[in-house]
Parts: sequence; C-alpha cells; structure tokens
Amino acid sequence: MSDVRAADITALSFEEALAELEKIVRDLETGQAKLDDAIAAYERGAALKRHCEAKLRDAQAKVDRIVTGPDGQNRLEPAELD
Repeated sequence: MSDVRAADITALSFEEALAELEKIVRDLETGQAKLDDAIAAYERGAALKRHCEAKLRDAQAKVDRIVTGPDGQNRLEPAELD
C-alpha cells in the first residue's frame, strides 16, 4: 500500500476506521467488484484492521491500572472489558 494511503489510515479514529472496514467487507461480500479493485479493497481492509487493533491495544494500556499487592509491590492489573 502506498505511503499516502497508509498515512490516510493513521489519521482515522477507531470509529472511522471500523466503519470503513465494515463497508469494505459488505462491498466484497457482494462479489461485484473487479478483481483488481477487490484486491485493493482487501489490502486497505487489512491495513484498517491493523489500525483498529493498534487503537484497541492503546486503549487497553490506558485502562490498565497500577495496584499495590499485599506484599507492597506495584503491578499492572488488566482492565476487565468483557
């Protein structure tokens, strides 16, 4: 993927990237795109997926909290997001 398109993706919020990814999936599921267009859409979708996963990892790191255990040692406690 070109650097311009990759930079375009990094500027997207999680919600924007996810919405675009969902549209790409819907469009690909119709099977109506030309092969070259479908490949380009798939590649952009893969980049969007990686971007969304990175945003989720960043969010997870922000909600992890530091706790002090009974032994007085500090540790990270993962947030329970389920």
